[in-house]
Amino acid sequence: MRLALAAAFVLAAGCAFAGDPPGGPPDVTPPKVVRVVPESGAVLTEMPHQAEIDFDKVIAEQIAGQQRDISGAVILSPVTGKVSVGWHRTRITVEPKGGFRAGRIYRLELLPGVTDLRQNRMKRGRLVVFSTGPPIPDATLKGTIVDWPGNKAATGGLVEAVLLPDSLPYRALTDSAGDFAMRAMPAGEYLVYGVIDQNGNRRREPREAYDTARVTLQDSASLELYAFTHDTVGPRLRTVEAADSLTLKLSFDRPLDPSVAPDTSQVHLAPADDSTAFVPLAAVMTSAGFDSLVKAAAAAAAAADSAKRAAADTTHRQPAGAAPAAPAPAAPAAAPSGAAPGRLRGAAAAPMTSRPTRADTTRAMRMLIRRPSPTDTRIVRLTAALTPGARYVVFTAGLKGLTGIEGHGRGALLVPKPAPRRAGADSLRTAAHADSLHRAPADTLRPPPDTAPPAPRPPE
Repeated sequence: MRLALAAAFVLAAGCAFAGDPPGGPPDVTPPKVVRVVPESGAVLTEMPHQAEIDFDKVIAEQIAGQQRDISGAVILSPVTGKVSVGWHRTRITVEPKGGFRAGRIYRLELLPGVTDLRQNRMKRGRLVVFSTGPPIPDATLKGTIVDWPGNKAATGGLVEAVLLPDSLPYRALTDSAGDFAMRAMPAGEYLVYGVIDQNGNRRREPREAYDTARVTLQDSASLELYAFTHDTVGPRLRTVEAADSLTLKLSFDRPLDPSVAPDTSQVHLAPADDSTAFVPLAAVMTSAGFDSLVKAAAAAAAAADSAKRAAADTTHRQPAGAAPAAPAPAAPAAAPSGAAPGRLRGAAAAPMTSRPTRADTTRAMRMLIRRPSPTDTRIVRLTAALTPGARYVVFTAGLKGLTGIEGHGRGALLVPKPAPRRAGADSLRTAAHADSLHRAPADTLRPPPDTAPPAPRPPE
């Protein structure tokens, strides 16, 4: 009797196992939506208690690749309060705080990322639009959000389109290219926010970067949003570095307004022992402007050197008595206003930026090409070299941040002294070697032409 009960228990346990049948193919199909209540396109006369999304199999309670529960898989709008999302194995329920309201167009968006218990992931989402009174609209609001200071598309950025004057917020997320498309939107005037949702709560926070645009939506509208942090104070000088004896790099605590051209009246340099004796400045420019100046100067130097070599080679080959050919003119170096390309010694220092050339053709990249991202640096070119070992003070005034607020700052600079040369045995050996080379006859420094070492004698 006991053996029979044990066998029955084992058999029941085996039947309850939820794995794939032995020898059968593994289940690799993602879950599918089989029913939605209310249906998309429905115009309701009675308020539903909740919305439901049914799947063809059990789904996981967590979203694949995210530290979020199933509530992160849906967006319901327009709502102003909390949305309750429930998991019921093969079903998701969605209920706004205070219930559904009459006279609204609701958008229930199921996002990609829902998985089954074997981690088979849904790659496409689904949009459900239903009404609690008015007819379903067909207007579309689309656009792109970029992280402007970050110089990249805002992947997973929050879009909040507030319908005026009722202040009803419709929400959506951008895709991997920073694009969004909100279909079946009611016509009217909107205040649209494009937000870098840093904490992922899908709510606009005061310190998060954003941009806004006001638009009247009829059939369709398209927006470009450049998100940045809206500071309430101006930029302050953070560090001062000497890139070389004629170049200073100023770093600030926040990006500067790129629409304002740099001006020497906004930066002052003076010795630390006399802050009123300002050192003359040749130019103040952005890092990109300095890079362009460096490249132009290097190209001009290379062109001049090439022309000189070509002229020397032509003169060497021409018949006796012939007039030497005129060298080709060097290409002029384009320089920003107020810059002194002739003073770019040491060619010119290395470029101050290292952003690669963008070959991407997405709308976000085209936006960033049209409006280059702001930086927190400025390059200062001097008319005279800094004194090694001297101390200087840098003053900044009138520099604006992205919100247009001016800032003031002050920084200190200690110019390093050149390292002294050692007078040890190595330097003496180097000097002796150089002296021996200097005094050696020219024919001992290179082998005579058309000579070869003697061949070894064959053995006798």
